[in-house]
Amino acid sequence: MMQIRDLIQRNFIESELKSKTKREVLRELTELFGDSLGAVSTDTVVEVLLDREKLGSTGIGDNVAIPHGKISGLDDLVVSFGRSPEGVEFDALDGKPVHIFFLLLAPENSAGKHLKALAKISRMLKDAEFREELLAADSKEKLFSLIVEKDKMFP
Repeated sequence: MMQIRDLIQRNFIESELKSKTKREVLRELTELFGDSLGAVSTDTVVEVLLDREKLGSTGIGDNVAIPHGKISGLDDLVVSFGRSPEGVEFDALDGKPVHIFFLLLAPENSAGKHLKALAKISRMLKDAEFREELLAADSKEKLFSLIVEKDKMFP
């Protein structure tokens, strides 16, 4: 069973993203992983993510984006979360700025697991109340617990 709580850690959450552009957001969300990416460089990840964005924006609407990419040399799926109080122009499908970001990185050979995680995050974010709770949360701890609780509601 795919559990988002197994892919995200408290230190992979940023409640106040500083970034103002798509590239900056992708870098800031990637840097949250710290040493968890092993030998994989932040620059490499950002380029892979930007290439993916060229295929079509991962800004899915409702102020949400789920940037994702397959990364050579990565051992397992990882997820980071970021919130932008001001919102970032992300070429979202509905043209609105994005405030809620889930970044998913997957090893190159993990198609099934990668798609399951994407689908689950997408289903979780379809809930307007959940999105409002994420925007209103006053700490990383609260954001982490909201994500973990929501994760439990989706097998």
